[in-house]
Amino acid sequence: MKTIITSILSVALSAFVLSSNAPAADEAAAKPVTLNGTATCPKCDLGTEKECGNVLQVKEGEKTVTYQLAGMVDKTWHKKICKGPKEVKATGTVTEKDGKKVLDVTAIEMVEKAVK
Repeated sequence: MKTIITSILSVALSAFVLSSNAPAADEAAAKPVTLNGTATCPKCDLGTEKECGNVLQVKEGEKTVTYQLAGMVDKTWHKKICKGPKEVKATGTVTEKDGKKVLDVTAIEMVEKAVK
């Protein structure tokens, strides 16, 4: 009887550990999104980081939401935005890492701002 209870508890504990390491259902089924906003360097332009990087700032209502850019954005792309922000359209999937939103970019392009 003791062996059966131990086996059941082992299986239950294993299932719990495996389920807690599995990606959340919404992450696994992340849908691509297209965001329009301002791409810039968090160090040189915003002064919020110690190292250069790529971020996208998007206006959502009254707030500005900052997305860390990952994926196909590299040093070549960074040279375009390091010394000054640029308006862009970026497509990818959004996740959250360490409390920050991350856009895993699959396509990104500069957009011309409409003159009013």
